[in-house]
Amino acid sequence: MSDIRVGLIGGSGLGDLLRDAHSASRRHTVETPFGPPSDTIIETELEGLPLFALPRHGPGHLLNPTQVPYRANIFALKSLGVTHIIASGAVGSLREEFRPRDLVIPDQIIDKTSRRPGTFFERAAVHTEFAEPFCPVLRQILLDAAESSADHQVHGRGCYVCMEGPAFSTRAESLMHRLWGGDLIGMTCMPEAKLAREAEISYALVALVTDYDCWRTKPKKPGETTEEPNKLALLSEIIGHLKTASGNAMALIRRAVALLAARRESLPPSPAHTALELAIWSDKAQIDKDEVQRLSPLWIKYFGETSNGADAAPQ
Repeated sequence: MSDIRVGLIGGSGLGDLLRDAHSASRRHTVETPFGPPSDTIIETELEGLPLFALPRHGPGHLLNPTQVPYRANIFALKSLGVTHIIASGAVGSLREEFRPRDLVIPDQIIDKTSRRPGTFFERAAVHTEFAEPFCPVLRQILLDAAESSADHQVHGRGCYVCMEGPAFSTRAESLMHRLWGGDLIGMTCMPEAKLAREAEISYALVALVTDYDCWRTKPKKPGETTEEPNKLALLSEIIGHLKTASGNAMALIRRAVALLAARRESLPPSPAHTALELAIWSDKAQIDKDEVQRLSPLWIKYFGETSNGADAAPQ
């Protein structure tokens, strides 16, 4: 695939990556049917590929996970021609082996969110396949890029439990998530990954482990008091983990973009890029024409040259 345009969704670490890019940046203010995205989108170039960076939580990190305009973010990136999204996000660990400062390339999701619009298609029956929520082609690029991460651990799999937030889990919930098979707990992967699939964009995630979730209680040493831990010290420790993991994640993403550039002519097709091919179950002739046009960047290619809904849907 020669025409690769990479979208990056993440936090403050994006700034460091953009400063390393090899061209002047351009800012895009994109209007979408779902309102404005979290922020203006910064376009630059890295390893010869166009790069479009979007801070998920907006300027000053003012948007909590429920308030992030996920639909506007993905729609805006699609409108700019983005074909692949590499996202990053902080997570808590539900397993001893996933330690603070480690990176994880998750392969599965359990969605516990409940207050976020989860589809673009509110006026048609569109059912995308989502058994493998992360693009296997893009995940492999990240895994190959991780092979040179000698100074920190990168785990090649993990099940990400996405909770609503903004409060963290109770200990009972944290233990339940472990019983479910969850490895990581976070608040931002959904519906971001699902919307990327609906937009036919290849999507993969680099998860940054900042702490052990509250399931893990520190055993008391002999003679240790029962006083509460120093919360400021704990927060400082978590922020330190996040800063280190962010630097490692951005280095990994830089290497992944370099691999995408090097393999652009031989890259296998992503299943995400044809996700809507059999997913539109509504009779296209009966879908409102204004709706077809409103969402045209997402699905117009499936409505024929006249875009009048003449093609029949799979029944």
